[in-house]
Amino acid sequence: MADRLCLQGILYVLHNDVAWQLLPLECGFGSGQTCRRRLERWQKAGVFEQLHRILLAELNASGELDWSRACVDGSHIRAKKGEPTPVRRRSTGGRRAASIT
Repeated sequence: MADRLCLQGILYVLHNDVAWQLLPLECGFGSGQTCRRRLERWQKAGVFEQLHRILLAELNASGELDWSRACVDGSHIRAKKGEPTPVRRRSTGGRRAASIT
């Protein structure tokens, strides 16, 4: 199966929100299982991350991105593990008594 047809099948499944096994064979994309396996292989190889970076670079170079509207989603940022979280500690030192005079 040609990569281009598999990519079209993947995009069809994602765009139409259908299960892989419901990918219509008459569209010529191949089986849903073939497209799913190709997607997994490409994800492991970092293909989509690389395409995303290239697309952002090209859009930025042509002035098509509005970076003032950019945001960071915590689900896409790797958390640093093992770093201690700052803890507020209660002071054990005495306080000056309030003056009542």
